[in-house]
Amino acid sequence: MLKEFREFALKGNVVDLAIGVIIGAAFGKIVDSMVGDMIMPLIGALGNVDFSNNFFALNDTVKSTVLAEAKKEGAVLAWGNFVTVVINFIIIAWVLFLIVRGMNKLKSAPPPAAPAEPPADVKLLAEIRDLLAKR
Repeated sequence: MLKEFREFALKGNVVDLAIGVIIGAAFGKIVDSMVGDMIMPLIGALGNVDFSNNFFALNDTVKSTVLAEAKKEGAVLAWGNFVTVVINFIIIAWVLFLIVRGMNKLKSAPPPAAPAEPPADVKLLAEIRDLLAKR
């Protein structure tokens, strides 16, 4: 059974999948940083809004205006965090779309080759036809 497991674990598809998961995790961190550190502050500057602390209190015990403290006080609906996650998703989906689109262009069929030159007998017959047409 150990030999069988080793063969399974070392198959190309499993290794490729593991590499994809690792790269995906790293890519996710890059996108999180881009959204949290670059995009959301720009959006916040436009409307003077910090999405990360936006929430609705679901009961009267919540008095804080900071999300982390409000979660300790009671139930909150953290819609600002949800907006950030949606923006993350849109950015990841857009980048993956561009990557797949680029790969599809690279994989597209090469331009059609010039038509092959006709065989000698076809050329000869065409010449005879042209000569007869001149008469």
